[in-house]
Amino acid sequence: MSETIKYRTCHLCEAMCGLEIEVKNNEVIAIKGHKEDVYSRGHICPKGVALKDLHNDPNRLKRPVKKTAEGWQTISWEEAFDIAEQSFKKIRKKYGNDAIGTYTGNPTVHNTGTAITLYDTINALNTRNRFASHSLDSVPVFLVNQMMFGHAMMAPIPDIDHLDYLLIIGANPMASNGSFMSTPNIREKIKAIQEKGGKVVVIDPRKTETADKASAHYFIHPEKDVLLLLSIINELVLRNAIPNSKALSLADHLDELKEMVQPYTKEVVAPMTGMSTEQIKNVVDDLIKYPHSVVYGRLGVNTQSYGTLCQWLITSINILLGQLDIKGGLQFTLPAIDYVTLMAHESKMFRYSSRVKSYKEIVGEFPTATLADEILTKGKNQIRGFISIAGNPARSAPNSQLVEKALADLEFMLAIDMYVNETTQYADLIMPPGVGLETMHYSFVLHMIATRNTTKFSPAPLPISKDQRYDWQIMGELQRRLFTGNLFQRIKSNIMSRIHPKTKLDLALKTGPYGVWGGRFLRKDGLSLKRLEKHPGGIELSELSSVLPKRLFTKNKRIELMPEIFVKEMEKVKELLIPEKVEQYPLKLIGRRHLRSNNSWMHNLPVLEGGSRTCTMMIHPDDATTHGIQPEEVVEVYSEFGSISIEAEVTTNIMQGTISIPHGWGHDSEGVQMQTAKRNAGANINQLMDHDRLDPLSYNMAFNGHPVAVRKIESV
Repeated sequence: MSETIKYRTCHLCEAMCGLEIEVKNNEVIAIKGHKEDVYSRGHICPKGVALKDLHNDPNRLKRPVKKTAEGWQTISWEEAFDIAEQSFKKIRKKYGNDAIGTYTGNPTVHNTGTAITLYDTINALNTRNRFASHSLDSVPVFLVNQMMFGHAMMAPIPDIDHLDYLLIIGANPMASNGSFMSTPNIREKIKAIQEKGGKVVVIDPRKTETADKASAHYFIHPEKDVLLLLSIINELVLRNAIPNSKALSLADHLDELKEMVQPYTKEVVAPMTGMSTEQIKNVVDDLIKYPHSVVYGRLGVNTQSYGTLCQWLITSINILLGQLDIKGGLQFTLPAIDYVTLMAHESKMFRYSSRVKSYKEIVGEFPTATLADEILTKGKNQIRGFISIAGNPARSAPNSQLVEKALADLEFMLAIDMYVNETTQYADLIMPPGVGLETMHYSFVLHMIATRNTTKFSPAPLPISKDQRYDWQIMGELQRRLFTGNLFQRIKSNIMSRIHPKTKLDLALKTGPYGVWGGRFLRKDGLSLKRLEKHPGGIELSELSSVLPKRLFTKNKRIELMPEIFVKEMEKVKELLIPEKVEQYPLKLIGRRHLRSNNSWMHNLPVLEGGSRTCTMMIHPDDATTHGIQPEEVVEVYSEFGSISIEAEVTTNIMQGTISIPHGWGHDSEGVQMQTAKRNAGANINQLMDHDRLDPLSYNMAFNGHPVAVRKIESV
């Protein structure tokens, strides 16, 4: 068979880079960037090349396995579905619907078949005990969007191609490729801003890879971002630098916001943040000076005790600057599949509470922080059966020791996953789907948070074997077997579960804003899947454009500047103005991300080993001296909840009083069957984490700023 070229969108992060894949005899020969891709223009990061290793990974499961006394045993798909059906029905009959819990991991958003069928499958279970990885890192964004704009997924995106000043607080797009700002080749985007006379400024406790390319970097103490943001608004008010704008004309309660920030002058907050008054002044000067200035924050500001307040204040600053819904500011997408409108009826919050700690649901899910509580605490609706879908809460969730204890306590666990990892080792049954280059792809979720409106479909470059199943086939079969409801609902669910995802995708494209049955009714340029398949590099739809007030989902079509629940939480911010006492755990822990990694699920690919992807503890030289720590020495990091051993990386790129450790590592469990990951196991940061340390508004985990201590490991 001759060599052929296939095209596919990389699904491993948010950037949606186009790939050109050389295939021969159904084997991948080479992968490189697709120069004709309308979104990435040939850019590719190391993860894209790693899809070859993922496809060939000898540890990847391809057929179902069940746990036996002798170990994992390969079984048929029919037997696997029978076991799952019988086990869950037994639990449901004995304990009720809510005794079954579900957890969905980050990859569910990045796999088209899963994303299309996932919620129908979970809804078929009729359980409230639903958990998801986004409650570990993204819920503040959803909550702020809901409260200000009326929809959790109405996320304003920096128009990075047209802005001239970008203030980045607690984000590292050089490593992430732009979370909630899906951006291939961020290095060139930063360079382009600077070359036209603009600036990119980073505020972070660590001098990140992005900060290294920025025009300026300022250190800030972990969890003090909220004070900085309040002082920025205070400065804008004092300088009378809030212009009339369309966005501001749509916003309510400006006067109340102005009054709220009065105590937070730069002189008051500077000592607490670690920034100088001059640095704060410089930031505000630039925000006012540049015509298209945007403030952007992500995990550093979201995964902390004030995550929702930070996200709210960042959005408010952009509104006050007149930068919302304008070219070169923060804008909203209008993708080919308008998921925001389609899911408007699902964007609801606070309807019911978790059993043990009374945490409110947000968009139908409880915080992962309380997953272990719901499994281990006895009583009505205690979780006894569990489905984990493309997730690894044993490494992603806080207090890993408790999570693993909980997973071991379940009566039955099903994992839909390709690996025996730290979580799935506790499963009774694993169903592995075809993944990566074996699957078709359409990034309908990620197009909602992109920096341009484009659309692109990728057929599967490689086939699956007759012994494999696609994710949507697994989900559909489980949906049919485990559905609860009346006869009409069962018939409807049965029919929907049998419709091919491509058919659903085609219908959504045709009826969308650019569809041949929708916004471009019967026009030649109207979208359909057939038309899209003729353009392997995708179709450019439009730059981001103004959509307000039409796309506001608030009842009064207004922006709410002062949501009541946010205002009430501001009382706790005043405590940050009181100097902290030296504690038993004097250091503040923050995370970090690598370009060659993605959470916990890409550590088994040899091509991504080495380089900058190292699991070390970054520590400032002065702190290292205080603790008698030498570079590359293995030390103990400990908290009230646990301890880890890890190599010290002594560097001035971290703020004094702060240490940095990446998350998603710790692959040394005996039951894990991932040989490359085990060879470079790293340390599990979540052994240090208090699972009750949350952002109290969104219940998002407060990983950053966690108090820890460091000590030498004494020789025996």
